[in-house]
Amino acid sequence: MAEIKSILEWGPVSMVRRNHGLEHATLNVLAAEFPNRSYAGHSDSKGFWIIGDISTDKLLETIQQALKRMKAGESTLALHANCGTNYVTSGVIAGSIAWLATLGNANSFSKKLNRWPLLVMVITGSLIAAQPLGKKVQARISTSGEPGGLVVKQITRYERNGPVLHRIFTTDILATPES
Repeated sequence: MAEIKSILEWGPVSMVRRNHGLEHATLNVLAAEFPNRSYAGHSDSKGFWIIGDISTDKLLETIQQALKRMKAGESTLALHANCGTNYVTSGVIAGSIAWLATLGNANSFSKKLNRWPLLVMVITGSLIAAQPLGKKVQARISTSGEPGGLVVKQITRYERNGPVLHRIFTTDILATPES
């Protein structure tokens, strides 16, 4: 367990997790203010992207509000229902259970067809079971609700055919430079 914790706290991994948390917090604040609009995001070690129609000034205001709320203890803002982590967790569990259910002597089409109800049942059950597990994986591994010294360094707006893109660059003002 200590090894996993040290990996999660290691510089680049920590930045991805904290940026991912701030991305989610931003999306959650946007969803509360603009419930009929659609936004998406993507995070990396340098910051994150917000995809959707919003002014750059309003986005910066929203990010600052999300960051302030997280620093005040609202760590659950870092969790998002539509996070890819939830879908990957569900896919891994359902796919693994489905694969296990296909093992055996079903070498003819008729035998495979007879197993269909079992496959539907175990895949459905595994998807139901994976929902709370996906949230736990998101909370403990792929995001962090503790931004530390994370600050917005720069926002760049990209307009093109399709939705507006904003690239948000972050930095950690508390990080010590590595030698």
